[in-house]
Amino acid sequence: MPFVEFIAGWISGAVGLAVGHPMDTVKVRLQTQSTYKGIFDCVVRTYKHEGFHGFYKGMAFPVLTIAISNALAFGSYSNALDYLTQSQRRERIQGNKAPILTIYIAGCFSGLTQVLVAAPVDLVKVRLQNLTESRPERAMAKYRGPMHCLAVIFREDGVRGLFRGAGALILRDVPCFGLYFLPYEITCRLLTEEGTQPSTPTVLMAGGIAGVITWGCATPMDVIKARLQMSGAGGRTYMGVMHCITTSVREEGVRVFFKGLLLNSLRAFPVNAITFLVYEILMKCMTAPPTGDIAIRGVLMK
Repeated sequence: MPFVEFIAGWISGAVGLAVGHPMDTVKVRLQTQSTYKGIFDCVVRTYKHEGFHGFYKGMAFPVLTIAISNALAFGSYSNALDYLTQSQRRERIQGNKAPILTIYIAGCFSGLTQVLVAAPVDLVKVRLQNLTESRPERAMAKYRGPMHCLAVIFREDGVRGLFRGAGALILRDVPCFGLYFLPYEITCRLLTEEGTQPSTPTVLMAGGIAGVITWGCATPMDVIKARLQMSGAGGRTYMGVMHCITTSVREEGVRVFFKGLLLNSLRAFPVNAITFLVYEILMKCMTAPPTGDIAIRGVLMK
């Protein structure tokens, strides 16, 4: 039922976003600004100048729009599995497990489709997270909120401006969305006895592992994506993905690709563990599967 998945996806995504957004804000600032000495310095200065609210800048818009993004990701992933396996979700739940390669390909497809919504949303999030002035009236001089941020970007750069950094986002999300499902599926299969449902600790562990592995691979392109999104808006101007990569490496060395890696990893485990668990609980509450097995995002979990 797409509507049920839409509701479950929005709520679980919003819960995960709320848990991980403070660390995401610190990560974005470390990736796009060179004024911080490290994680601790960024956290202390953010709290000192902006208070607790500073860690949640840019969160409102992603929470309101994550429903569309998650619906696209869930729906396209499930439909891709249907097409690639020539089976329906009910058949997969009843025992026809999707091959590992098929899961990866379907995940890549879902990553591509959700970029259509995620690109403008992520752009606004990054722009708002980089408002670091200590005085609220100065901080909001450029953008007074998410909708005003969208309007300013559109007025200055047109529709194309709303997709600034989308190329890097595609390079990050397409392979990493495919990778996202693999460790989750494999971990659940390894930790769950045949014919039984994954336990809560198993789901939490599998979701956390999937998040850490995925973000470990996504961080290099995540750095480039964030810099491109700030290009011309208080950050250095880049001509494109390759120009951003070569310039960043020339000025900061290869280590630039690992900025925010520790924070991404620390954030990824609880965020994805909770997201998967909440999604599963909601799906179990709102649907009645034909068997006792649990299907998360169209993949059989035994």
